[in-house]
Amino acid sequence: MKISGYFRILFVLFLLIAEDVYSQNVSIDDTYTAQQLVENVLINNPCAAVSNVTVSGDPFSGAQKSYGYFANGGGTFPFANGVILCTARAQRAAGPNTSLIDEGQTAWLGDLDLQQALNITNTFNATALEFDFTPQNSNFRFNYIFASEEYQGTAPCRYSDGFAFLLKEVGSSAPYQNLALIPGTTTPVLVTSVHPAISGSCAAANPTFFGGYNGSTAPINLNGQTVVMTAQATVIPGQTYHIKLVIADHENVRYDSAIFLGGGSFNIGVDLGPDRLIANNNPVCEGNPITLNANQAGSNSYQWFWNGNPIASQTNPTLTISNSVSGTYSVAITTATSSCASTGSCILEFVPKPLLVASTLLACDDNQDGSAVFNLNKLNAIVTNNTSSYGPVQYFESYTAALQFAVNLSIPTPNNYLTVPKTIYAAVQTPFGCIAVASVQLQFSSATVPQNISYASCDLDGNLDGFFGFSLLNINPLLLNGLPSGLVVNYYASLADAQAEQNALPAVYTNSIINQETIYAKITNGPDCFGITAVALEVNRNEPANFEDSSLYICPLQTLDLAVDPVFSSYNWSTGESGAGIRIGSANTYTVIVTDANGCEATKKFEVIASSAPTITNIQIDHFQTNGGTVQVTVTGNGSYLYSLNGSDYQPSPVFMAIAPNEYILSVEDIHGCGKDTEPIYVLDYPRFFTPNGDGFNDYWRIENLKLVSKAKLRIFDRFGKLLKELSEESAGWDGIYLGKQLPADDYWFRIEFDQFETLTGNFSLKR
Repeated sequence: MKISGYFRILFVLFLLIAEDVYSQNVSIDDTYTAQQLVENVLINNPCAAVSNVTVSGDPFSGAQKSYGYFANGGGTFPFANGVILCTARAQRAAGPNTSLIDEGQTAWLGDLDLQQALNITNTFNATALEFDFTPQNSNFRFNYIFASEEYQGTAPCRYSDGFAFLLKEVGSSAPYQNLALIPGTTTPVLVTSVHPAISGSCAAANPTFFGGYNGSTAPINLNGQTVVMTAQATVIPGQTYHIKLVIADHENVRYDSAIFLGGGSFNIGVDLGPDRLIANNNPVCEGNPITLNANQAGSNSYQWFWNGNPIASQTNPTLTISNSVSGTYSVAITTATSSCASTGSCILEFVPKPLLVASTLLACDDNQDGSAVFNLNKLNAIVTNNTSSYGPVQYFESYTAALQFAVNLSIPTPNNYLTVPKTIYAAVQTPFGCIAVASVQLQFSSATVPQNISYASCDLDGNLDGFFGFSLLNINPLLLNGLPSGLVVNYYASLADAQAEQNALPAVYTNSIINQETIYAKITNGPDCFGITAVALEVNRNEPANFEDSSLYICPLQTLDLAVDPVFSSYNWSTGESGAGIRIGSANTYTVIVTDANGCEATKKFEVIASSAPTITNIQIDHFQTNGGTVQVTVTGNGSYLYSLNGSDYQPSPVFMAIAPNEYILSVEDIHGCGKDTEPIYVLDYPRFFTPNGDGFNDYWRIENLKLVSKAKLRIFDRFGKLLKELSEESAGWDGIYLGKQLPADDYWFRIEFDQFETLTGNFSLKR
């Protein structure tokens, strides 16, 4: 098939791009011998005599080895070249990350030294590079990366292949020392000890040392890796050591791993200590001299450098840096007996020390005992010049303890420090460990403040109980009059609280002791005590005797005098008058506010109610009742009334019950004396029987006083309705005779027709 010119160009571009991408991957060459890997790649340093180099690994893959040389094709891998040890064929680790390395055989054995170092069993597919070396200097280090296919899914929570860098003196029976550890710990570097959080399975473990998961374009063919880590040890110059670099599968042959050792990173030189960097949280404090020690045994020459430039006249084994200049400090050491030249370096970053302000704090010796309570914490912002990044301020009685920032020797209660005047020391320590100290002078205030202050208030809360909420701010002018401006006053229930500045009273304070209580005012000038003085709070009450509210009644055209005792400083009536009494002529509510000598007020209310005489407008009388008549009176008027039928026995009800037939004078009068009204009345009844036997008693049946009530017609009937007699108001009565004959004993009926009543009927008995 022919390819057109256009597609031919695209195809060539694709090949060029693909070649460029793949050229940036790590390549593996497994033809290097063990001697070449150690002397030419890993160490390449004349300061160590290397011997007895051996390597062991995959015995089943023929020409392909589980170790070799790797080279970075210009990609992102941190090492330019180096040595690779793998639990599979080493060439499988070459990038990109497009396949899973999952091979090996159980017949390819593990390593007992590795198992003992990691305290594990069941290792397989071990690869180990070993050699002896005799260092000419006291330190060595090399860099490495651990990478593994087990960085996937939840495997980091449970599984990890093992590796170790094992070191011991040749001929020693002591166990190996493992150099492949999490920095600052005894924890081996493994998949299970270095990984991010696995959601739903396990928390992160030393995540700062995890380099990341690898995608499909990664320069190595492994799923994840650590950051560049350093293995290091202190050794004895001239002593021969054996080192064993070993890696193996653990528990099974699945999911392989590899160790990448940085080429030329096996540095046998002098250790000047860790880099002192802000990023590492361990910079050097300005003003603190630091000494770097490169001293090595034997007859050596030394030259110190700053940022690669020789430092004049600095040819001693130690270098003391006092000028606080940041940079890379290094040393070159040349031995007199060999061509070996070793180096050491460290980076120093200097950070400013805190700047503290020497201060003075004044307290008040109120009881004149020579000591006072100082609240040292009030100086925190002053001595640090409001720089919160310095960290908490500690106070010390000892300058030496302050310089050492020995917190266990600091003043334990700085907010309540009872002492005599003296000098103490404020100290801070920054997160980088930089310490600064400033002196603090503790002195007594010599200011004069008002004494024996009294502040009184009337009990104005509506409950005259001797307790009142004082607005303490109103006392300030009494205390601050004539004193410098800018002073602050706080109030306390006790002198001890005022001295310690604790439990300050609220702005509105209700006394806890009835009528009078002493509190304490502390006047401060910034952090200093200006003075403390007692303040007597007094609660005054105006409680006149017989000053309750009262009610009075007034009749039409009448006047009343309202008055209170003439013993007060002032009077204020609701009418606007200002005397002890007033005269009024109408119903209303009147109040008077009186003020006593303390300026406290009391209020009395007079409720004047209108009243008037009654007017009888109707009298309803029910006559001829079996148990006596009923009288009900209706009146008009604006008053409270009492009712009587005999002028003496008064009742509040306008209804009289069971009234015997008779003539009465009905009286209604106002209980407040505004007048009365009267009417004569008659209560009627009829005889229930009569006995016309000529004995002079009950010989006639008649109704007494009928003529006094109204004109009426009175007719008498027998049981059959026959009219027997018609009587007038003037008639003497009926004698029981009809047509000249005495009627027999029997019941008879009557009917009365009144002018103002319709009719009234009833019956009575004639007895013989």
